[in-house]
Amino acid sequence: MAKTDFKTIDEYHNAFPAEIQERMQQLRNIVKEVAPDAIEVISYQIPAFKTGKKFLVYYAAFAKHITLSSPWSQALLQAFEKELKGFKVSRSAIQFPNDKPLPLDLIKRIVIFRKKENEAA
Repeated sequence: MAKTDFKTIDEYHNAFPAEIQERMQQLRNIVKEVAPDAIEVISYQIPAFKTGKKFLVYYAAFAKHITLSSPWSQALLQAFEKELKGFKVSRSAIQFPNDKPLPLDLIKRIVIFRKKENEAA
C-alpha cells in the first residue's frame, strides 16, 4: 500500500488485495447496517464512520490483521471481555487476524454497543 492520501473508503480498499478488500467490505457493511446514517470519512488516512460529530469506529488493514478501532470504553471492553480473548486488544484497537474468519456477529454487537454509547453521550 503505497498511496497515503486517500479521499474515500473505496480508494483505501482498492489499495489492497481482493481478499483483504472483501474483509474490509464486511466491516463496512456491518457499520452501514447498524448505523445507516453514519457518514463515511477518511480520518488518519483510514476508513472511519461518524454519527453526528462523534466517531463511531475506524478500521485499517495490515499484512497480518485488520484492526477495528475506536476509543473503547471500559464498559465495552468488560461487556465483550470473554469473546475478545484470543484477540490482541488495547484501549483503542482490536486486531482480527487475516488467517481466520472475521467474527462478524461479535463485530456487529460491538458496533451496536458503540452506537448506543454515542447516542447516550
